[in-house]
Amino acid sequence: MTGKNAPATSAFLRLVSGNGIPSGSESNYALLKNREVVIGRDPGCQIVLDAIKFRMVSRRHAVVRSTHNPDGRSSWIICDLSSANGTYLNGQRLEGCQELHSGDRISLAQDGPLFEFEYEASSPQQTVVNSASATSLTPASKYEAPTQIDSVSFTQLFPIISTGKDLTTKAFLIPGILTVVFVVLMFATVGSPQANQVIVGTYIASAAYYFIYRLCGKHKPWWILLTSALATAVILKSPILDLFIFIFRVVLPGNLPRENQEITLTELLVRMFFGAGLMEELLKALPILGIFVISKTLPSPWRERLGVSEPLDGILLGTASAVGFTLLETLGQYVPQIAQNVAQQSGADAGQLVGLQLLIPRILGLVAGHMAYSGYLGYFIGLAVLKPSKGLQILVVGYLTAAGLHALWNASGAINALLLVIVGVISYAFLMAAILKARALSPNRSQNFATRFLERK
Repeated sequence: MTGKNAPATSAFLRLVSGNGIPSGSESNYALLKNREVVIGRDPGCQIVLDAIKFRMVSRRHAVVRSTHNPDGRSSWIICDLSSANGTYLNGQRLEGCQELHSGDRISLAQDGPLFEFEYEASSPQQTVVNSASATSLTPASKYEAPTQIDSVSFTQLFPIISTGKDLTTKAFLIPGILTVVFVVLMFATVGSPQANQVIVGTYIASAAYYFIYRLCGKHKPWWILLTSALATAVILKSPILDLFIFIFRVVLPGNLPRENQEITLTELLVRMFFGAGLMEELLKALPILGIFVISKTLPSPWRERLGVSEPLDGILLGTASAVGFTLLETLGQYVPQIAQNVAQQSGADAGQLVGLQLLIPRILGLVAGHMAYSGYLGYFIGLAVLKPSKGLQILVVGYLTAAGLHALWNASGAINALLLVIVGVISYAFLMAAILKARALSPNRSQNFATRFLERK
């Protein structure tokens, strides 16, 4: 075993266990007074955890710093930095900051790396780096002030050489590539309004979905998500839609009001609840249910990877289904109809302009519209799978709530814009709350990627 000598300290952290750390091997990491120690996967942390071995750890997960008590005694506190999977002190999830005592055990996530806090009791000369774990953690010498070096390395001049592999795992690479591709396609389709509208609509919808995907934080094969979206589009073009219209708008009181038809607010809500909420939410849920049934025939781990085994799966598949629904409805119905009506009155150029003006807000409103309702219902479908004994009750609550939000949105559009904003914000909040709860309930939450857009310093 090799080691380094640490400067005089009065406390240290000892890594005692963790994924990828050999049993029985330990490493001590010195805590220096008046210098905070941040633990996480970010290379800028003082204790750097391997990003591959410790995926449950946030980039900046927790910080340990010294503090002076009123009696003049120095002590150390630990603070969670709003980590995705939490910091646990002696088995209890840490809220804010707490003072450390000798023997305290710190776990980054419930099943993450485990540290033990100890006060210094021996000579300052001690081993602080264990060679068995040197590849996973940054040694205590990192805490010392770095020496200023004027030389410039080759990889500093050409960073793509050293960071190229990391780019494929970062969230900003794929959106950038797709943006370039869509921009080129838009240039290539100048003069073809219909093709341009499809490209713009698809790009905005993809960006909206990628936002939700990152918030969910669970890996799901792109092709199964695309299958959910395409399946919904196919259903809208099939006789199934006619059957749904007959049931919900002819048999049930869901016949949507005609333009300029005078009806009461209560009657409008009832019609929207049956003819838009119940009908469209069930239609968009069909691909989720179909994928669940088909995946049950697959062996593990494909069943869990492709199918619906938890609420996060339902949200991801439900919001993908909403993308397919919105694109087909917008590009195949609303935009062409409005553009054609305006073109007949004011000319083709005016029709194209109005069509584009309608397209952009309809697609941008996905996260507060169809994505919100379908994702929310998807949460309940996944929850019913996770808790089968209460499955029927869970599905009824989710279905009625999603349909109610949908009906409120449609009815609000006929009243005033302010109410539409309020309902949209509420729908978006419902979806975000479902995502947060789904992440907390996820059986695989330690493997899900972090979703923080802002880090507290």
